[in-house]
Amino acid sequence: MDTHSQSSGHERPIRVGTRASLLARTQTGWVVDQLRGHGHAVETVTISTQGDSRADVPIAAIGGDGVFVRELERALLDGRIDAAVHSLKDLPTEETPGLTVACVPVRAMPFDVLVARELCTLESLRSGAVVGTSSVRRVAQVKASRGDLVVRGIRGNVDSRLRRLDAGEYDCLILAGAGLERLGLANRITQVLRPDGFWPAVSQGALGIQIRCDDVRMVRALEPLDDALTHRAVRAERSCLAALAGGCLAPIGAWGHHDADGRLELGGCVLEEVEDRVIRIAATVRADVTAGGSRAMSDGPESLGKELADRLLSQGADAMLSRMRTRGH
Repeated sequence: MDTHSQSSGHERPIRVGTRASLLARTQTGWVVDQLRGHGHAVETVTISTQGDSRADVPIAAIGGDGVFVRELERALLDGRIDAAVHSLKDLPTEETPGLTVACVPVRAMPFDVLVARELCTLESLRSGAVVGTSSVRRVAQVKASRGDLVVRGIRGNVDSRLRRLDAGEYDCLILAGAGLERLGLANRITQVLRPDGFWPAVSQGALGIQIRCDDVRMVRALEPLDDALTHRAVRAERSCLAALAGGCLAPIGAWGHHDADGRLELGGCVLEEVEDRVIRIAATVRADVTAGGSRAMSDGPESLGKELADRLLSQGADAMLSRMRTRGH
C-alpha cells in the first residue's frame, strides 16, 4: 500500500482508496481533484486487490463477484480509508453491512466498444476473425450476432490488452468505452456497440463512491459530486440485477437513461448459450413520473428495476438463469 497526500489547514485528510491499475488511479484522481476543489484535504491510498494481482486467470476462477472490491471494503471497515472509488459494475448488488454507496458522479460512456486493428464494425469483420473478450455477457452477444467469429479470452489492464491487439494476437477487442475515454484513448474506438443490439453491463461507465454508513462527514463531502440522474439510473439497473439474482459475472445487460421528457427508461437482456446457439430475452420499461416527480428519489428507480426483472422472468429468464447456475456460471 502506498499513499500520496496533500493537506491544508487543520482538517484531517480524507483518505480515498483505489485499486492499483492505471484506470482505477485515473478515475480516483478525478474524484480526488473534485474533493480538493471543494476545499478538502485528500490523501490517496492505493490497495492491491485479488482481481488485479491474478490477471492471468479468469475472474470466475478467483471468486467471481467482488474480486476487485473486497480489499477496499476491508480497508473501509477497519478505518484505513474513508472512501473507496469503484467502477460500479464491479460492485456486488448486495451491500456489505456497514457500508453504502453514497455518491455516483456523472456517468461516462455506458456502452461497450469495438477496438479493431483495421477500421471496421462487428458486422463487417471477416469470417473467422479473432475477437478478444473474457466477459460471458460479451461472448454471448458476439456469438448471437456473429456465430462465425472466433472468441478468445483476454485479461489484464487496458494497455496490455491493446498491446496484444497491436501485436496481432487478436483482430479486435471488445472493451468498455468509458475506460478508453478516461484514459484518453477514445481514438482507438472503431465502433460503439449500443442496445438493443449489444447491451452493456449493469452500471457500466458509472463510478460508485463507497463509505461507512455512519460517516456523516463523508456524506457531506461527497454530496456535491453526486449526479442525481446517473444515480437514479444505476439504482434501477442494479435493482433489476438483484431481482434476477445475477452477479456481475452473469450474462445480463442493462441500461437506464432519461428520455426527453425526463422519464427514466430502463432496458435489459438475459443471455444463455445452448449448444451452438444463443438464447436472448430483452425488454424495456419506462417510469410513469419524471426525474422531478414525487417518486424520483424515493422507491421509483428500484421499483422500475423490479418491474423490468419481472418482465424478463415472465418471458423465460427464470429458467435460463436456473440452468446457468446449475452449470456453474
